[in-house]
Amino acid sequence: MRLNRLLASVAVVAMTVSTASAQTPPVPQSTDPVEVEINQGVLRPMQIAVANFNGQNGSDLGGVIRDDLRRSGYFEPLDPAGFVETGLTLANAPNFPQWTSIGAQAVLYGSVTPRPDGRNDFGFRLYDPYRQCQLVSYQFTATPEQWRRIGHKIADLVYQRMTGETGLFDSRVVFVSESGTQLNRLSRLAISDQDGFNPVYLTQGDEVIMSPRFSLNDPNEITYVALGRDYSRIYLFNLATGRRESLGEFDGQVLAPRFSNDGSKMAFSIIRAGNTDVYVMDLASRQLRRLTSDPGIDTSPSFSPDNSQIVFTSDRSGSARLYTMRSDGSGQRPISRGGGLYTAPNWSPRGDLIAFTKQGGGRFSTGVMNTDGSGERILSSSYFEEGPSWAPNGRYIMFARQSPGGDTRLWTVDLSGRVVSQAGYSGRGTDPAWSPLLDEQPVTLGGGGPDGCPT
Repeated sequence: MRLNRLLASVAVVAMTVSTASAQTPPVPQSTDPVEVEINQGVLRPMQIAVANFNGQNGSDLGGVIRDDLRRSGYFEPLDPAGFVETGLTLANAPNFPQWTSIGAQAVLYGSVTPRPDGRNDFGFRLYDPYRQCQLVSYQFTATPEQWRRIGHKIADLVYQRMTGETGLFDSRVVFVSESGTQLNRLSRLAISDQDGFNPVYLTQGDEVIMSPRFSLNDPNEITYVALGRDYSRIYLFNLATGRRESLGEFDGQVLAPRFSNDGSKMAFSIIRAGNTDVYVMDLASRQLRRLTSDPGIDTSPSFSPDNSQIVFTSDRSGSARLYTMRSDGSGQRPISRGGGLYTAPNWSPRGDLIAFTKQGGGRFSTGVMNTDGSGERILSSSYFEEGPSWAPNGRYIMFARQSPGGDTRLWTVDLSGRVVSQAGYSGRGTDPAWSPLLDEQPVTLGGGGPDGCPT
């Protein structure tokens, strides 16, 4: 059951560091700086040379970094086969003319060094070959098995230094993995790295899984709905301990749970006597409060980052539109203004935009609007797509897309709508939810020293 099919589904159920404000290096044909405009739909990706690291898994580590940066749309990693200088070490700066000669606007290299305690040091340096100075240097210490995650963390620091925005790569995605046939479909709760690697299946397929969501306050805490033969339950699941806990039994079917951003509350819908309303539960006391009472369907609540407001879908006007209200249920008002059906709203972690699914003209679209409903923009349209989920930096959206007669896959789009691509998970998946960053990024990016670039 998918949220943007909720009107039909409910009918069936009732009868479902310093961030860089500095300029980036110039392109080879000009001495003028390249300016990366995050909000523009057209930009020239920065050509970056990412050398394979020296040491254990060094080649694969370099590949992870290149793949992350390429998918962002802001970087064009150069082919290592074309590098003139090889054998770079952390003890020395690059030979800058050999990198400008191949058009590299930034050069990244590093090494993996074993420690006596069995862990590895993962060090790297990022240089601007045109200004001939160091942009970033940093070292992580981790077990050898964590090399892939370290690659994501390095890509985050490069992204942060070169764009001035927080990274997104050291994160995970929880989703519903589907297998089987249309008449005999198996759905399992699944989680993977944001690039689709290391998938783990958290349920066995004996329940129908819906609406998995992360707590933005704790990347180890998720919620989801499980439908059994004679029940629907909201579960809390802790990824670190494996503990699963039900929120309790409700008089009616539960739908679309989502944490408040401080992790203290859960908003969701309950279908009772043909009516669907939004409720909020205090997770400490388990006290339940009803927020909407209009006839029809009120569902898919999503909190603003400061938890003061909730956006939700309602068909109280005759068709599905987006509404906002205060977190106590007061001040309910419509915000979507265009034609078509609006579902699955999701408030950006930055607080500036609301993502949504829109159905109209025989197509489904993923779009964003300002929090008052103005400035609506469609980022992606296709035969079928649904369920937008924000990356932790609020600059990318993951959603599920299906082609005519094909399988449903996970896709991503950036806020310009220019970078649209299939996500890394190779299987069938729906209802994606992006985690917050797994760790805090370093507050200070070491780029200082006698050769450090001014910020």
